[in-house]
Parts: sequence; structure tokens; C-alpha cells
Amino acid sequence: MALQLAPAVLRNLRPRAVTGLWWIFLALAFTPLARLVVLGFTGGLGANPLEFITHSTGDWTLYLFCITLAVTPLRKLTDLNWLVRMRRMLGLMAFFYLSLHFTTFVWFDHFFDLGEIWKDIVKRPFITVGVLALLLTLPLAITSTNGMVRRLGGKRWQALHRLVYLIVPLGVLHYWWDKAGKNLIAQPLLFAVLVGLMLALRLAWRRGRAPVAVQRS
Repeated sequence: MALQLAPAVLRNLRPRAVTGLWWIFLALAFTPLARLVVLGFTGGLGANPLEFITHSTGDWTLYLFCITLAVTPLRKLTDLNWLVRMRRMLGLMAFFYLSLHFTTFVWFDHFFDLGEIWKDIVKRPFITVGVLALLLTLPLAITSTNGMVRRLGGKRWQALHRLVYLIVPLGVLHYWWDKAGKNLIAQPLLFAVLVGLMLALRLAWRRGRAPVAVQRS
């Protein structure tokens, strides 16, 4: 049972309200892209637009993956079961920003020069890790539809989508190595701690060692 950390009005939302929240969350997830477009047209991307776009899309990829990973712990702690409705959309939005991040790398950074792209992937570990995370995310995005859930079956689908527990730490490692070269490790460290806590909670619940939940009144 869940800890009662959320008021009853939030725990018992009507389907129409949950649908409304779904659209609000989707609109919020597109906000960083809209900001980039506006800044691009108004000259607000700074002296190095490529670096600005690369960092922005990369940062939001990690933010959204972490939010997606946080859905289950939040649901268990608050009994907000409708949060599950948001998880797939948030995961797809994370993949969307990851695709933009990679497109920036292959297009604006290397102009589709496959030889140079391969050299960068092989020689720079943080890029290697980032590309690995992208490749692991592809099957999750492809099988995100209800039709694919039916075709794979619930158990196989869930087993496949547990790859997110590897993908997110790889994203944190990619972020860490990128920032460590500039001696900026405070934010990567924060992400590492948060992701570590979320994974530890899941492991504890899976093994039945989670704290005893508060009974409903």
C-alpha cells in the first residue's frame, strides 16, 4: 500500500481530469523545443548556437528520462495511480529529445560525414556511451504502442522496457563525462544520486524490503 502523501482529491481524479493533465504534461514537454525555436529566430542562442542546442536537447533528454523513472516511486509513495498514464508519453518525449540531440551531433556537428562520426564514437567514451543509450532506447520507442504490447505479451514487453534501468544510468554517465572535462560535476553528481536512489527504491520494493506503508484511514 502507498504512503498517503497526496490529498484524496488528487488520488481520485476523474478520467477526464487525468486526460487533461496528460495534455498539459505533453505541452510542457514541448516547451524546451519551443524555446529553442523562439531563440533561434530571435538570435538568442548565444555565440555558439550549436553548443547551446546540443546542451539543451541533451539536458532535457536526461530530465525527461529521470522524470519517467520517477513515476513508479511517486505512484507507490503517493497512491497517485493516474501517474502511470503519463509514463509512456514522458518516455517517448525523452526519446524525441534524444533523437534531436543525436541529430544535432550528426548533422550540424559532422554534416553527415559517417567516417568522422564513427571516429568520434570510437575515440570519445562519452559519445560511445551516448550512442549506446540511443541504440538501447530504439526498441523501447518502437514497441511503445498498445498494439506492440499485445503482440509481445505483457511479460515480454515489461522485460524489454526494463532496459530503461540501464539507459538512464548510461545517460548520467554520458552527462558526467561531458561535464567532468570542464570540471563541472555538481549537477552530474546530483543526477547520479537521484537515479541511484530511485533504482535502490525499486530494488527494495522488488525484494520486499520497502518500509511498511501507512494504512489508509
